Amino acid sequence: MQADELWVKMVGKRVWMAMALAVPSRLWLGGVISPHRDRALITRLVQMVRACARSLALLVCVDGLASYVTAFLRVFRHKIATGRRGRPRLVVEADLLIGQVIKRYARRRVVGVVHHVVRGTPEAITAVLTKTGGGTSINTAYIERLNATFRSALAPLVRRGRALAHKEAVLTAGMYLVGCAYDFCWYHDSLRLAAPENAPRKWQERTPAMAAGLTDHCWTLRELLLLKVPLPAWVALKRRGCPSKLKPQPVMAMAA
Repeated sequence: MQADELWVKMVGKRVWMAMALAVPSRLWLGGVISPHRDRALITRLVQMVRACARSLALLVCVDGLASYVTAFLRVFRHKIATGRRGRPRLVVEADLLIGQVIKRYARRRVVGVVHHVVRGTPEAITAVLTKTGGGTSINTAYIERLNATFRSALAPLVRRGRALAHKEAVLTAGMYLVGCAYDFCWYHDSLRLAAPENAPRKWQERTPAMAAGLTDHCWTLRELLLLKVPLPAWVALKRRGCPSKLKPQPVMAMAA
């Protein structure tokens, strides 16, 4: 998977939008928005990635922001049961691979790119990239293309435009609308497969959700908006502390 962040100009301020993408299926995993480009923003994004992942053995390709490495090493840990009392020890996933693309700028132009292996070996990262079709070296090209797709589909993300968002809630809702439409309603050219010989069409088009196995057909926008997401059952909060010893006094009827 790849992750990246981009700044968004709002009315009177600027915020950061961090998003993640699963490269083999081009599936948009989600995004978070924060006024600051700090560790808290990246940690929220990494927690979202872990909630979507079937396994913690992933290849992560990010830019040179140091918060990504810290967040992945803290979030992608599992408990080791020792049978002793106390908090179990947390161990980082052994098959977690992390690679960084560090760009060097001069006068606002890229003059050099360094591919840095943070966790794992170059041979292991190259093998995963070859198997998943993610390129020949560590890169963030796919998430950067996704950023361009979001900028073209969501008006507040245009660099020089007048359709600025006033509230972060509106920007978050627009981000999820475009992201869900991208996953379920838009065909991706790189995901299409060759159709059978007797098929009426040459290619079998697929959306990122179809490539990830989440659905078997391309959704319409109406179908997406009318989908009823099942919510978890509501559970009453457990009352803590000792119950009150005072008994309620009976209400006396007022004399006429």
